[in-house]
Order: sequence, then structure tokens, then C-alpha cells
Amino acid sequence: MTPSIAIVQIETGHWWGIPIVVPLFLLWIPVILLSPLILLVLSAACFLWRVSFWRAISTFCSIVSSLPGTDVRVCADGNRVMVRIL
Repeated sequence: MTPSIAIVQIETGHWWGIPIVVPLFLLWIPVILLSPLILLVLSAACFLWRVSFWRAISTFCSIVSSLPGTDVRVCADGNRVMVRIL
């Protein structure tokens, strides 16, 4: 399953940020439109680095499909950033 929504929240020491909902499914529209160019660049990169084209496609698909459920929290100097991918 591809990720559909990301929730981003940024908090500082003096300001508590509201969660920002980013609809990731809208990013698929430009990806689909640019897919011929993306495939051409990917095939050239695979040829240049001698990597199997189908293995590169398979790896990319497995990374994208494993993104839902990702929860990243970073704290530094009183600032916090949280990103959840649903």
C-alpha cells in the first residue's frame, strides 16, 4: 500500500505547532506525468552503475510500500519535529 497522508508537527521552546496534514496521494499526479522522464533517467543510471533495472524498480516499490507506519521524532535544543506517515 502506498502512503496517503503525512502529518508534520514542529514545536519550539516558545511555540507549540499545530499538526500539518500533507496529502501524499496528490504527489502521485506529477509522478505519473513525469514517469517517462523518470524511467529514462533511471534506466541511464542503472546502465551507468551496472545495476539491474528491474531490481532497482523492485527496490523502489518496496521502499515506497513500507513507508506507511513510519514515525520520526527529532528533538534538539528544545525544538521538536514529528513526522508520521499514514
